[in-house]
Amino acid sequence: MNTADLGLPVDVPSTALFTDQYELTMLQAALKAGTAERRSVFEVFTRRLPDGRRYGVVAGTGRVLDAVENFRFDADVIGFLRERKIVDEQTLAWLADYRFSGDVWGYPEGEVYFPGSPIMRVEGTFAECVLLETVILSILNHDSAIAAAASRMSSAAGTRPLVEMGARRTHELAAVAASRAAYIGGFASTSDLAAGFRYGIPTVGTSAHAFTLLHDRERDAFQAQVNSMGRGTTLLVDTYDVAEAVRTAVEVAGPELGAVRIDSGDLLLVAHRVRQQLDELGATGTRIIVTSDLDEYAIASLAAAPVDAYGVGTQLVTGSGHPTCSMVYKLVARAESTDAGAPLVPVAKKSTGGKTSIGGRKWAARRLDEYGVAEAEVIGTEAVPAELADRQLLLELVKGGTVVAREPLDAVRDRHAAARANLPLSATQLSRGEPVIPTEYVNGRSGSSAGA
Repeated sequence: MNTADLGLPVDVPSTALFTDQYELTMLQAALKAGTAERRSVFEVFTRRLPDGRRYGVVAGTGRVLDAVENFRFDADVIGFLRERKIVDEQTLAWLADYRFSGDVWGYPEGEVYFPGSPIMRVEGTFAECVLLETVILSILNHDSAIAAAASRMSSAAGTRPLVEMGARRTHELAAVAASRAAYIGGFASTSDLAAGFRYGIPTVGTSAHAFTLLHDRERDAFQAQVNSMGRGTTLLVDTYDVAEAVRTAVEVAGPELGAVRIDSGDLLLVAHRVRQQLDELGATGTRIIVTSDLDEYAIASLAAAPVDAYGVGTQLVTGSGHPTCSMVYKLVARAESTDAGAPLVPVAKKSTGGKTSIGGRKWAARRLDEYGVAEAEVIGTEAVPAELADRQLLLELVKGGTVVAREPLDAVRDRHAAARANLPLSATQLSRGEPVIPTEYVNGRSGSSAGA
């Protein structure tokens, strides 16, 4: 059974109002001007990566597809727009029949991206495409930021599993999306049950300090948990004295104790002491799980510690200091008229301050070196060079308004692992640096490693 098809309270019946007012007022003006039906091409890209990041991660594509399908102006929504006098009656009548009938192309979810990468391309009439700007950007900016942080953390963790546990540190609906994005980025499980139910992500969890404090003695709390969950459970050992708690935990559960969790203190020092103590007590198979405000740097610092798994919350769901990817949604081409066969004309904003764009409907490909390692992100607007024909990155996601590219979340997760593995080794360095490969423009602009 695909639980994503069940529908949950974490979903909404319509995504039509996940938008900004100016998208509707632009629609109204374009309808009056007779330009609303011009064929148009919008692209999603970012001009730069967050400071210090070497690559970005595409995440949220599957949620974008759901949002486009659910972008409907039902009677209640139309009534709200009419009451607030947001747009006129002609526009309301147009919105009441809205169904996206265009095409969407994009980087496959889980793929990496770089400055200027045309991460998503939306094609159709100006009217139907312009309405989708905010909902697409809100999803991709949030999910890609979380996935990028998760990717850095999972790279730092190596083969040690990571648990996403940030639901209490963000909005309740954002928590579900964050769990999904973290799973794409390499996390193994989540504490958030809504994410497990909605997306099939493995869920984990045992007890908090409150459970220990509930009981008269720490031993009583441990015994109650073992009686309920078995000897393979994870006992939280830092409520009072860690050494005493570890001793008690092994006495209660025996050497079969599954794991102990440490949530405070000098994690590096405490982990070494706990490992030594567990081994001396005969619990050589008991794992050590650490939590407590971890980020990729803290995880990397624990690489030599006897730690078996990490739990990450706040830093993950806030993008580890970069909660957005600064993606934009720009019109890059439009037809000369509303005629069906009218040719497309490249268009682009010209401005100072690093906000210039490059016009034209773009393709993207990743050039590899002789060892099969990525060496450049190549972007163009004309014919694709023959040597890059089989390295193109954009896939068709929506055709004629119908979603054609849904896939299991595990496939997305595997894709990201493969994409990251094909980058130069320096991609996983946590030190500050430029994007790990340059962006090159062909067909009129080339050799630039800066963003569009």
